[in-house]
Amino acid sequence: MTEEERREAEFDAQVEELMRPDSPGGEKKKKIHKKWSKKRKIAGTAAAAVVIFGIFRACSGGNGTIPVATTPLTKGDLTEKMALTGPISGTDSVDVFSNLHWEVEALYVKEGDRVEQGQVLARLNTADAERELDIAENARELAEAEYEEQARAARIGYAKAVQDYGAAKSAYDRSAVLAQSGSISQVELEEARRTAEDAAREVDSYRVENGQALPPKSYELRIQEAVYEVENRQDALEETVITSPIAGTVVRVNTKVGRFADETGDGMEPLFTIENLDALEMEVDVSEYSIGQVAVGQEAEISADILNGETVRGEVTAISPTGEEKGGGSTERVIPATIRITDKNSRLIAGITARAELTLAEAKDVWVVPASAVVDREDGPCIAQVKDGAVHFIPVERGVESDIQTEVRPRGDAILEEGMEIAVSPDETLTEGMAAAAVPAA
Repeated sequence: MTEEERREAEFDAQVEELMRPDSPGGEKKKKIHKKWSKKRKIAGTAAAAVVIFGIFRACSGGNGTIPVATTPLTKGDLTEKMALTGPISGTDSVDVFSNLHWEVEALYVKEGDRVEQGQVLARLNTADAERELDIAENARELAEAEYEEQARAARIGYAKAVQDYGAAKSAYDRSAVLAQSGSISQVELEEARRTAEDAAREVDSYRVENGQALPPKSYELRIQEAVYEVENRQDALEETVITSPIAGTVVRVNTKVGRFADETGDGMEPLFTIENLDALEMEVDVSEYSIGQVAVGQEAEISADILNGETVRGEVTAISPTGEEKGGGSTERVIPATIRITDKNSRLIAGITARAELTLAEAKDVWVVPASAVVDREDGPCIAQVKDGAVHFIPVERGVESDIQTEVRPRGDAILEEGMEIAVSPDETLTEGMAAAAVPAA
């Protein structure tokens, strides 16, 4: 065996020993082994390549050939997804408030209770409401009585004014005839004219509609104000019975018996919060850079800790027409979107945070390489093949991309074949034609 053959044999033996699960220390590692994430797998592959590179260099004696971690080119299926997180809530939620400063007399529900639309949630003490309604009704009756009194006075006064005007007009007409014959003086005629004019002004001072004298408009306004106040007091009395506007579940109760209805903590909290938990949805914020890939009707896969590894289905039901600030000092904008949970009895509950994955693209039976295998060179995206002891760059186009894999399509005259040894993570030190040895990636 030559020296070169001996070195290669030692190298192969050390690589095989490194890859064995029962290598020294392997049993201990097996005991604490956990499932690796996708990112840890990529990092582990790179670390293994570094170790193998050191072994190879030691065995090759620095002859210029470098090890390159590779994986065979294969075909497979890819799904490109977008992950979003957000809180779960009911599809319909209402806050029940009261601005009445009256005590809560009875509570009929507690948090977690299921209620129907119109169901009574609480009752307030009605003593004050009834007293205020009595006062308002008395004020209305007084306004109506005053109106009737003024109406009667207007009818009598108007009738007398019309009568007086008729008499004054007749007297003036007679005086005009007498003045022409010289029987009375001009002074007497002028006096008769002024009397008739005063009588006419008195008639005009009355408000008359359809020949009927009416009281001044202010008396009608008093009645309207009194009626409006009665209606308000009646509404307030009805509001002492607090009901649920929707069918759903009571998720918050911020009052108790004996407390005033308009006093709930800082005054901004509702008496009750009711949510429709039969249908759930989640609110997510989509980056302005990705919103073009999201559409109403798009399916989503929902996961959450409460599901213990299972997933439920969802659907994008709404996308806001405007963006919002992302916050945290970022200039990026986000667009709120709503995902409806379409699976019934999903075990999800309101108030928790869930993760939604939207399927953006799918590819079947395509050339698939690790995401790190595609590098951008001056002439475009490429993958590096190790063949016949040298590196060769193959121009490709990216297709569907998942978290760890990318679809590649040959570009130009390039040809892709099953089993090609493709560099897992080529760096800038690799050049076309460089001497290299393919080392299977861990």
